[in-house]
Amino acid sequence: MPRYALQIEYHGAPFAGWQRQKEQPSVQQTVEEALRQLDPKAPGIAAAGRTDAGVHGLAQVAHCDLSRRWDPFRLSEALNWHLKPAPVAVLRAAPVADDWHARFSALERRYLFRLIARRPPLTHEAGLAWQVPRTLDSDAMRMGGAHLIGRHDFTTFRSVICQAQSPVKTLDALEIETRSLPQGTEYRFHVRARSFLHNQVRSIIGTLERVGAGSWPPDRVAAALAARDRAACGPVSPPHGLYLAGVGYPEDPFG
Repeated sequence: MPRYALQIEYHGAPFAGWQRQKEQPSVQQTVEEALRQLDPKAPGIAAAGRTDAGVHGLAQVAHCDLSRRWDPFRLSEALNWHLKPAPVAVLRAAPVADDWHARFSALERRYLFRLIARRPPLTHEAGLAWQVPRTLDSDAMRMGGAHLIGRHDFTTFRSVICQAQSPVKTLDALEIETRSLPQGTEYRFHVRARSFLHNQVRSIIGTLERVGAGSWPPDRVAAALAARDRAACGPVSPPHGLYLAGVGYPEDPFG
């Protein structure tokens, strides 16, 4: 069966997450149902990352096996037709080798977290960013985040229901970008690693928000990391500010 990589964008609000679940809508199920409109015998798909309920996708990557060959453009167009009206879109499709795997072939995952500081309620960005009422100290957050770069035991920043075999991960980058808005400031956190623990990014962002708000000194992030204790973590940020922004492979399957 020919194999295709799919780059997928989605709004996470209506879904219980990426992964198929009983009696709850998921992005995986939505894409698989569209695929089976084209190929009733198509098996399930596999993705680079399993995003949680409410988390968005800018460039999730999955692969599927089909019973016949498709022109990549026609495949993406046909899938998008059958995906309507769900807030899911196939941005690109590409043929890949039979042993190529969206998850196991990946070298890195990139996440974006959007946080907006302003007093008036969000309107156009509601459900797409975490809102806090006061401006944050971005330099203090950068100082706190610097303690997390590198290979560490991230038990403190790991959900208690995380199924990963080890809490040791390597965080390759954590960058904070600021953008001035008419009624506030947007903070964009760009995080990159080969893989992440369950709730790791949201736990890190929630902790750094406490630093930016002045409730934590930057060095407390290092102490929290060293504690290897979930109780030492700051509040977990809400899912609707988080986006799976991209996946890196040895060679870009989409050219």
